[in-house]
Amino acid sequence: MKGTIVDRYQDLRHRMFARHAHPLSAWSRLLTTPLVVAPFWTRRADVAAAVLVWFAVNPIITPEPVDRTSLATRAILGEERWLADPALDRTMTVLNAVGLATLGAAIVAAQRRRRVPTALGVATTMGLTLYGWRRYAALYDRGRSSGRS
Repeated sequence: MKGTIVDRYQDLRHRMFARHAHPLSAWSRLLTTPLVVAPFWTRRADVAAAVLVWFAVNPIITPEPVDRTSLATRAILGEERWLADPALDRTMTVLNAVGLATLGAAIVAAQRRRRVPTALGVATTMGLTLYGWRRYAALYDRGRSSGRS
């Protein structure tokens, strides 16, 4: 057998990120963030299944991007770099924790069917994601300028 399990996992993760870096994949994933709360609002298993399928296939249904100049592409590739070495930007650890907590609050609000807190939680999560994209893109750009693309 070729390579260790860790090597195969890293290769699979890299291939997934390479395809998810296509702007269509990245933007469609971001813009469908509200779907995360839908199963909690509707309390329906089929809605949950559909959302899970969407979020599972989204990062792999597009080809690799032709170029790497778009914000979305650079952000996703920067995120991959950050996941390999979180010390590259310690602020992202905090930002991701805040984003997760905010999304959790939106899920709780959706479960209670509270429209305004649900919408605010989802919108805040998406805003934090966009801010994170800027940081990830900058991380990618720094790596590329130092010859590590």
